[in-house]
Amino acid sequence: MSSRKGQKGAARVVREQLARERRRKRTLWVSAAAVIVLVIAGLIGWSVYSSQRAGEFTAPPGANEAGTGIVLGEGPVTIDLYEDYLCPACKQFQQVSGDTINQLVSEGKVRVVFHPVAYLNRFSTTDYSTRSSAASGCAAEGGRFREYTDALFERQPPEGGDGLSNDALIDIGVGVGLARDDFGSCVRDGKYQPWTEHVTEEASKANITGTPTVLVDGKPVADRSPEGIRAAVEAAGR
Repeated sequence: MSSRKGQKGAARVVREQLARERRRKRTLWVSAAAVIVLVIAGLIGWSVYSSQRAGEFTAPPGANEAGTGIVLGEGPVTIDLYEDYLCPACKQFQQVSGDTINQLVSEGKVRVVFHPVAYLNRFSTTDYSTRSSAASGCAAEGGRFREYTDALFERQPPEGGDGLSNDALIDIGVGVGLARDDFGSCVRDGKYQPWTEHVTEEASKANITGTPTVLVDGKPVADRSPEGIRAAVEAAGR
């Protein structure tokens, strides 16, 4: 009798151990499945977020296909200009070499892609780099990008201050022939600020670390003088 009871007890212990092992395995499988579902959901979510983020900006008329800059001219050689409207060296570059670049466009020798990046927001108290770049998108919408860019550099505020107000940015636009109502609404609404963020982010990804940066057919130009730029364009066109 005692032996049979002992056997039954041992069998019960074995059954309980097997049951616990089955529950443990079931729990592990359920947990693993849950992790897999979460990973897949996360990947799908990131994919959706990335695609939405990539589509959040609207490039202004005249932008290149990538939406990273405004195109001026249709020449065979491409000049990429990366400039910040708050950058003093960019203003100097425009004063020294801007007319040469405009002339090369007029001569049909170059296609200029102007990338108005916002690298210097930390040097203003109002994110002036972003606001001015976005305003240049509004100017492109009105067909006055080049004129507005020249005027912005002429009126460039000092670093470390407020920068120009939106009203001042609008007045500059009106001064180069843009309609106050349409242009003013575009500037105040920050219509092209997401575009500015895209331009700046893509420039950073392309390892553009400072402004002004000049590339001729993708190659950096060290000599940014009028003579240096012409020489680089001629070399690229051979």
